[in-house]
Amino acid sequence: MDAPPLDRPRIYHFCRRAEWEAAQAAGTYTGSSQDKADGFIHFSGAGQVAASVAKHRAGQDGLVILEADAAALGQALKWEPSRGGQLFPHLYGTLPVSAVVRVADVPLRPDGCHALPWGLDGATR
Repeated sequence: MDAPPLDRPRIYHFCRRAEWEAAQAAGTYTGSSQDKADGFIHFSGAGQVAASVAKHRAGQDGLVILEADAAALGQALKWEPSRGGQLFPHLYGTLPVSAVVRVADVPLRPDGCHALPWGLDGATR
């Protein structure tokens, strides 16, 4: 997919490729087992992605990153304080596949860290 317009806020979520493929078939993504236990789907802003994947998905292979249009999620998306008091986007509901604007594989590098796409290794937007 092409890069999204910069005037619409984007949020990011990591999941296993098989979970995303199932969501595509169903039309909605219901979240990981951790998301379901917490009652919402965890997202990160661009500047939070690298720390989030390192903390919550360390060493996991077979991941994809979803870039979603935050505005398309409406009132179900809440920005709430979490790690270090930072505001993180939490989706209280399912994620419509139509709200995902692009997807990329997130392979492990030889050093065991994830190789992030779209300049997210040190993103600030």
